Amino acid sequence: MAGIVFSKSSGLNDTIYGKVEAPVRAFLEERNRANEEGSLVKEMFKMVDSTHFGEKFASLTQLAHGFQPVGEGGAYPVDERQEGFSKFLESDTWKDSFAITKEMIEDNLMMDIKSQATAFMNAFKLTREKYAAAFLIGAVSGTSTTFRKKTVDCKSNDNVSLFSTAHPSCLDSSNTQSNKFAGAFSADILAAIETRMQNFKDDNDEILTVAPTTIIIPNDAVLKKQVFAAIGSDKAPDTANNGYNFVCGRYNVIVNPYLNGVISGGDKPFFLFDKNYNEDYNGLLFLDRIPLTIKSYVDEGTDNNIWAGRARFVCGANDWREIAVGGVTGATDLSSELPTE
Repeated sequence: MAGIVFSKSSGLNDTIYGKVEAPVRAFLEERNRANEEGSLVKEMFKMVDSTHFGEKFASLTQLAHGFQPVGEGGAYPVDERQEGFSKFLESDTWKDSFAITKEMIEDNLMMDIKSQATAFMNAFKLTREKYAAAFLIGAVSGTSTTFRKKTVDCKSNDNVSLFSTAHPSCLDSSNTQSNKFAGAFSADILAAIETRMQNFKDDNDEILTVAPTTIIIPNDAVLKKQVFAAIGSDKAPDTANNGYNFVCGRYNVIVNPYLNGVISGGDKPFFLFDKNYNEDYNGLLFLDRIPLTIKSYVDEGTDNNIWAGRARFVCGANDWREIAVGGVTGATDLSSELPTE
């Protein structure tokens, strides 16, 4: 989350409002710092400072041939690669405001004023968190969703949903891969999805270096118990034997309450995520075009002191290989790939 930019106040000099301008600014800055520290968006998305109204993210295939043996004194072979799929993300404008009445200042109701400022900054944080979560929730079930009357594009750069059972290669559309899997969460399902992700291939059909290290779940008591039981014991969970649990201690867990809406129809989806791959290959992206910019002015019609905030940002997906979803009915069946005792 970018820092706050304050534009020059208007109509506040030498007035009763001038006495509260500095305290309100301090409240806003304090709350913004607290919100940045607790942001879940930056844990799931690559944060990008955008310099244009929109940004295009193009992928390139890996080198087609790699290093070749040439013998002593041999010439350097010329390798080749080509542009793959691309994604264009255009930032949206987001606005909100709050009012401090003249009566609040006359009566020295500073606690009420602070509450107004705090609620304003919390609203900004919640908008970003809920927007990012709505994108992931929407991608589980389709190619788009709606957030506060805005249509959110849930497709990755291959023009299918971020979570799909048939992601095509840009070189051969019949060669598809899945990052959307069936099966309720268990240690075995976790191991199977992890293996699938480790075997994800690029458009040249070469295995990549995807290594998921994060599990993202909604705030659901049953799912939390299952996840922490699966990764918290060095012995095979839910059994009486002493088999080694090879997923123990290898995962971070993000419990995101804004994802609670992803639970529907009996499904309890969970996500596996490789943050390093996401950073390197521009997977899940959150673009900040204009940071939160706040101006303060006196409304002549009401005598209220208006604090108005404006920002421009957008989230979306370029690559899809950094993340997979499990626990979805009707998705790719992994039953034949589950580990056996």
